[in-house]
Amino acid sequence: MKKTFFKILFLIALMAPFFASAHAINSSYIFLNIYEEDGIHGRFEFNINEINKVFNLNLPKDATYDEVQPHIAAIKKYLLEHSSLSSNGQQYELVYKEVEMREIDYGNYVKLYFYLENSKDIPESIDVFFNPAFEADDTHRGFLVVEQNWRDGVVNNEAIISLYFSPEETKDTLFLDDMSIWKGFLGMVKQGVWHIWIGLDHILFLIALILPSVLYRKEEATVKLTNSNFFGWYPVLKFKPAFMYILKIVTFFTIAHTITLSLAALEIVTLPSRVVESIIAFSIGLAAFHNIIPIFKGRDWIIAFIFGLFHGFGFASVLGDLGLTNTFLTYSLFGFNIGVEIGQVLIIAGIFPILFFLRKKKIYKGIFFYGCILLIIISAYWMVERIFDVNLGVEDQIRRWLYKLAVAIGLK
Repeated sequence: MKKTFFKILFLIALMAPFFASAHAINSSYIFLNIYEEDGIHGRFEFNINEINKVFNLNLPKDATYDEVQPHIAAIKKYLLEHSSLSSNGQQYELVYKEVEMREIDYGNYVKLYFYLENSKDIPESIDVFFNPAFEADDTHRGFLVVEQNWRDGVVNNEAIISLYFSPEETKDTLFLDDMSIWKGFLGMVKQGVWHIWIGLDHILFLIALILPSVLYRKEEATVKLTNSNFFGWYPVLKFKPAFMYILKIVTFFTIAHTITLSLAALEIVTLPSRVVESIIAFSIGLAAFHNIIPIFKGRDWIIAFIFGLFHGFGFASVLGDLGLTNTFLTYSLFGFNIGVEIGQVLIIAGIFPILFFLRKKKIYKGIFFYGCILLIIISAYWMVERIFDVNLGVEDQIRRWLYKLAVAIGLK
C-alpha cells in the first residue's frame, strides 16, 4: 500500500512542472493618460503568449506586427468584451486608434491605443472591469497603470500600479485623486510574492537546497543505501542545526539575488535572458546532484550564492518586462524584493516542518533520492528548451490530457 501511494505521489510530482509556467510573463495591462483638455486616452498591452492561449494560435513569442495583423480585429473585439470603464453608472465607449508592438524577451506585447468618448469632463473615479485571458490561464494577472494624470501631477509613470485584477477580482474602482507611492509600493510587494509563487524554477531550486536541511553528512560514510544512512546522509537529532542550515542557505541566496536584482534593474549589469534562464535551469539539476554526490563538501552555501546571482537576474527581468524604469524604480525594486523574500519564506515555512517530521522515517529516503532524480530530469528538460529555444511539447500534451480528464470527471 505504501509503495503504491509513493508511486502515485511520484507521478503527481512528475506532472507538477507542467501545471505552471516556469518564470513566465503572463500579465496584461491597461495604461491610462488623463488630460484636462483632451479627456481620457489609453492603451491595452496584451502579451503574445496569452494571445496564443486565448485564440489557440501558434505565433512566435517575438512576433512582428505583420504576423499579428491578421488577428488584430479578433484581439480588439476580445478586449472590448473583457473590459469596461464607466463612471456614475454610464459606460464609456472605447474607440480604438493605432496598434504597435512592444518587444520583450519573454514574448512581445501588442499595444492597442484607444480613447474614451465623452470623457473630457474628468470624473473623480472610474469603475473598471478587466478579465483578460483568465479563462485560458488562471495564473494570469491584469494591471491598470495611470501613466499621465495632469490633475495630480503624475507624468510618465509606469511604476505605480493603481489596480490589480485576478480571476477572483475582476472589478475595482480607480480614484483619480488617490494616487500614492505607498499604494504602488504595496502593489510591487504583492507582485514579488506572486512571481516567486508562480516561478516554478525558483521554487524547485529552493527545494533542492533545503532537502538536506534535516540531514547531516558523515564524510567517512560510504555511498551505500542502508537502514542507518543513505549516500552518506544521516537524520539530524535536533531542530536547531536544521534551522541554522536553512537560515544559512536562505541568507546567501537572498544576498546573491538582491545584488544582481539591483544591478540589473538599475541597468548597471545585464545579461541575455536566454543565458540567465538556461543557467537557472542548470542550477536546479546541479543542486539536486550535489545532494546525492557532494561537489562542494561542507560548503553547500556556495551553490545558493553563485546561482542565486543568476536567479536575481531572472527576477530583474520581470521588473524590466513590467516597464518599471522611471523615477519610482527604487520603490518598485525595494517592494518587489520584499515580496520575493516573503514568498520565499512562506514556501520554506510550508515545506521545512514536513521534512523535519519525516527525516527519521524510511519514506524520506525515497523522497530525498527520487526527488533529486526528478529535479535533475526537470532541469535537463528545461535546459534543452532554453538553450536551444525550442518547445518540446511535453507540457502542451500533458495539459491536453489533463483537460480531457477534467472534462471526463465533470470539472469542465
